[in-house]
Formats: sequence, structure tokens, C-alpha cells
Amino acid sequence: MWHVYILKCADKTLYTGITTDIKRRTEEHNSSVLGAKYTRNRRPVILVYSRRYKSRSAAAREEWRLKQLPRVEKLKIINHKNK
Repeated sequence: MWHVYILKCADKTLYTGITTDIKRRTEEHNSSVLGAKYTRNRRPVILVYSRRYKSRSAAAREEWRLKQLPRVEKLKIINHKNK
């Protein structure tokens, strides 16, 4: 399974990515050089959204789609998922 995820950074910005292990990847963003360059100076990050996909290609398409959305639309998706 692949996961598309959104992290909320300490500076309130949002970061979107994909992974096969959501727990490991979130820990990497918070504590190692393996995390994305974007999140290294914005720690700690909090996982605020994730969704599973059967294939890497489906997850990558959804990641790209989410990255194209304005922040307000991403927040709507996050808030809808958390209800």
C-alpha cells in the first residue's frame, strides 16, 4: 500500500508527500536528514491527513493533484477527513 499524506509544519505551512510507511516517514521528517529539505527547518511536523492507494502511480497522481490545490482547498480536505 502507498500513502499520500499532508504534514502541518511548525510554521503552519503544509507539506504533501507519498510513502509506503507513514509512521517511518513522519519520523524521518521530524528527526533525520532523510526528511524533505522543506521540512528540516520547519520542525516539528504533525501528520494531519493520509489516504491509502493500491499503487505508486495512483498515489503519485493524487500527490500531484493535491500539490496543485490552493491552501484553502487543502485545509477543506484535511478538515473533512478529520470529521
